[in-house]
Amino acid sequence: MELGIGMFGDLHVNEQGITVPTGQRLREMMEEIKLMDELGLDFFGIGEHHRSEYAVSAPEIILAAASTITKNIRLGSAVSVLSSADPIRLYQQYSSIDLLSNGRAELVVGRGSFTESFPLFGYNLANYDILFEEKLDLLLQVNQQQPVSWKGQFRTPLVKQEVFPRAYNKLLDMWIAVGGTPESVLRAGRYGLPVIFAIIGGSPAQFKPLFEYYQKVYEHFKHPAEQLKTGVHMHAFFGENSKAIADQYFPSYASQMNRIGRERGWSAYTREQFEFGRGKEGALIIGDANEAVDKILYLHETLGFTRFAAHMDVGGPSHIQLMKSIEIFGNKIAPTIKKNLG
Repeated sequence: MELGIGMFGDLHVNEQGITVPTGQRLREMMEEIKLMDELGLDFFGIGEHHRSEYAVSAPEIILAAASTITKNIRLGSAVSVLSSADPIRLYQQYSSIDLLSNGRAELVVGRGSFTESFPLFGYNLANYDILFEEKLDLLLQVNQQQPVSWKGQFRTPLVKQEVFPRAYNKLLDMWIAVGGTPESVLRAGRYGLPVIFAIIGGSPAQFKPLFEYYQKVYEHFKHPAEQLKTGVHMHAFFGENSKAIADQYFPSYASQMNRIGRERGWSAYTREQFEFGRGKEGALIIGDANEAVDKILYLHETLGFTRFAAHMDVGGPSHIQLMKSIEIFGNKIAPTIKKNLG
């Protein structure tokens, strides 16, 4: 199983209520990614957002910078909002990162959990689904064919158009991120693309039918069995003492949940929800190393995924706290899980 870390670039708010400047957060992130690489973690993913509480609107810039200070870790988006992006430009950006990093880039595409990018880049939100379908089709053709001839609804046709540069190993690694809808799982399985599930609430066991559905669709379309890959993306944070890290992290985590929740009509996030999430059947992996190992192994046995992504900066914990959490994940959690799985 691959073990890595995902981030959205949440901006830290200090005890005086002052938000860390975006430039500072970006520089801190470089230190964090470098540490992940030194600890031997398998991958790092960074999200795309166009909101004031996040530092990263262009993941490819972060990944290009990270490619020059790392040696082994895979570098990808988490996710790139394909519906409001240009698939050709997206391919060029990530094939360039792939070349810079000697083949360590991967592109994770999805429809995104926020919608700010649609008006920002001139797209109609009413076309949410069809934009993704059409742009995914073009992106896959660009990745697999040279030159490209293609026709769609939302852009002029391409006629024997060549796209450069090409990825390091000819094909750029791509994943589809889904929130849990059967239609998204069907799409990923039909194309034979690896799928990663964002499990950020409720009980992860509820996703088991979707894992099984993906495998059935994947097999139905006769994709190579040995290439089937699935992953989970879950909120996670680690400390030396379970109760101490939960007490320390809860205020910033709850603040983020409430900030988003107010926009979506959710009720206030409670400590009871937080503690249920930290329990065996919940969707949070927040605590000490032993708890994290037990829960990740339990989820792996339940769902059978091949990749675990710890989303580690929800709510904007401080750089010092993040470095400690990364260190625990890399030094204690990841090696123990890999030893247990052989």
